Amino acid sequence: MPGRFLTISPVSDSWRHHILIDDLRAARQEKGWLQRTLAERSGTSAQAIFRLERGIGSASTLEAAMQALDFRLTGIGPGKSLAGQLRNRRLKRKITIEALAKRTGLSPTTIRSVELGGGSVASVLRILRILAPKAKRRAPERAYWGQGDKDDRDSRFTPPDFMDSIYDAFGRVDLDPCAHPSSPVIASEKYILANGGDGLRDAWLGEFVYVNPPFSDQLTWLRRAHEQWQLGNAATIACLVPARTDSAWFHETLRADADIYFLQGRLRFLDLRGDTQATPFSLMLVIFGGTREQKERFANDVPGFWMDRSEER
Repeated sequence: MPGRFLTISPVSDSWRHHILIDDLRAARQEKGWLQRTLAERSGTSAQAIFRLERGIGSASTLEAAMQALDFRLTGIGPGKSLAGQLRNRRLKRKITIEALAKRTGLSPTTIRSVELGGGSVASVLRILRILAPKAKRRAPERAYWGQGDKDDRDSRFTPPDFMDSIYDAFGRVDLDPCAHPSSPVIASEKYILANGGDGLRDAWLGEFVYVNPPFSDQLTWLRRAHEQWQLGNAATIACLVPARTDSAWFHETLRADADIYFLQGRLRFLDLRGDTQATPFSLMLVIFGGTREQKERFANDVPGFWMDRSEER
């Protein structure tokens, strides 16, 4: 009828196959995670993830899964969460809540709830289709070495001579939470995934923890390190990762809570065959809870420079 807004039918299979849901499932599979793995790392249940991948469930489950997977959308706008992005997008397009409600077939109360992080996945998808129909998954960061080595690009191990500098500066490694049977890192305890240990699940306990995480998933591990340090589980944590400074989390969190050492030159990492290969990118050592003496000893051994914690909050 003329003069009426077009709405989306309340019950339809089409919203269950929204690109967001398809891409979220693909992101989980790319990491090699089962649904129960994502459930553990997002603080939800396996049943909730099962429903989520069918477009069913709460927006809070969606947000938790996106954070666990480091999954972000482009084509919406700024915001620390999907809910914040949607609200900012609506305001930028100068669409009132009432007008958006009519166009989506949702109530104004539901729109407000979604913008506060509540509501259902179905409601989020309806709003996305109106506000940002071209939204898509942000390309995940990848750390490539040689063209023929993409399949095992995360199976690179810290060279022993670099580890000697770590031991000299920080002392004995109490825990390597992302260990590999072929890694030369000497630690009192190691979490090895193949043996049932999971550094993204198990607590990091000890005076000094060293982690050289999979570079394709570095942000997830840095967030885990920050969390474990804040909880007081480890006094000092050192993370060797690619020097990527473009993320909002780097500027908002790492700059405030971590000392960062930018390494001069390129380290030659060990691979599964025992060969060495220089990194195709620069590296940084991120330290949570480091002392002045530890930092000075490390800088005396390894060329580079410290970027100290920001005083701004």
